[in-house]
Amino acid sequence: MALIRSILYMLWLAVTVVPYTLAVLLVRAFGGGPQGAYRPARAWLALAADSARPLLGIRRRVTGLEHLPTDPAQGVVLLVKHQSAYETFMMPAILPRRVAYVFKRELLHVPFFGWSMACMDMIHIDRGSPTRAFVRVIKQGKRLLDQGIWVVMFPEGTRTPRGQAGKYMVSGARLAIEAGVPVVPVAVTSGRVWPKSGFIKRPGLVEVSIGAPIASSGRKADELMAEVQAWIEAEMRRLDPQAYAPAAAPAPAPAQAPAGP
Repeated sequence: MALIRSILYMLWLAVTVVPYTLAVLLVRAFGGGPQGAYRPARAWLALAADSARPLLGIRRRVTGLEHLPTDPAQGVVLLVKHQSAYETFMMPAILPRRVAYVFKRELLHVPFFGWSMACMDMIHIDRGSPTRAFVRVIKQGKRLLDQGIWVVMFPEGTRTPRGQAGKYMVSGARLAIEAGVPVVPVAVTSGRVWPKSGFIKRPGLVEVSIGAPIASSGRKADELMAEVQAWIEAEMRRLDPQAYAPAAAPAPAPAQAPAGP
């Protein structure tokens, strides 16, 4: 049953992405700009996240929205735990403000989805050139944050299997420090139902916990990111303790029979 539901869900995404992408392209073609293109793109991402409930049985529970700034001029860098594609769909759907992702430029070549991403004002980077990627993140990120757009980054850089922690990179913390904005840590337990490297999705609950903003003023990037990592990983263990259960102790070796005379 899970296989059938997963196939139906992927077919649903493939069918619905086409008209929404055409809407994005038309908006840009007629001068709608990135802000105009963001509306239909966000609508499809919300549809992708919300339709996971009836088609896959995946529910979500979001806590901590009250921590988000209400000042429309206040930019923030959201640093999100990354276990699956689900949070990529979900974050624009649950956040009250326009967001910009930092993502690998290879995604621009994905039919329809990538074309939509190219029409919006987001930050695509070449992960094969870390120095140039960092400069691009800082330059474009500061410009977007100055406009009150929230920047979403996955500090582990790639999807991490459930129960594991990847290497947290400091670029998100550096961007926040350079731009003079806070960081907001976000824990997401999508790996419970949507495996990192698996086609079949399972019914269940995705917990999303948004932490309080952490000020970046006067901080060092590595120290700031260490604080973010500590909060996210502790929250992941609270939300999904089964994934972080300690390994069972090895069984004792069988007793040896006494040696004969």
